[in-house]
Amino acid sequence: MEFKIGIDSVEIERIKKSIEKESFVKRVYGEKELFELKEKNMAAQSAAACFCAKEAFSKAIGTGVTGFNLNEVETLHNEKGKPYLVFSGDAKKIVDESGLSFDISVTHTDTVATAVVIAFKE
Repeated sequence: MEFKIGIDSVEIERIKKSIEKESFVKRVYGEKELFELKEKNMAAQSAAACFCAKEAFSKAIGTGVTGFNLNEVETLHNEKGKPYLVFSGDAKKIVDESGLSFDISVTHTDTVATAVVIAFKE
């Protein structure tokens, strides 16, 4: 089995300021992700965790944020609140071609959000 890992942390205050700009929100967050975030009143800690997940994904696949748009990687949550990643556009093409599956964990304090993405192939 092959494993790859990506991790990212961000200051929540930085994302809190950024999500005030519509251009940032449209560039970074996907439609379904935005729906979930709006259900949480665009809580900065949730938006920051989603942002970290995108960065951690890019590190796990080893490309950095190139070849896809950030809003093509969405962090959604199942009925129990567990996060999972959904891909569209060029990000989906990259994932499909890689044959990788992904698991994700996110957390935050009052000031910092962090995400870990594990990419694996059986």
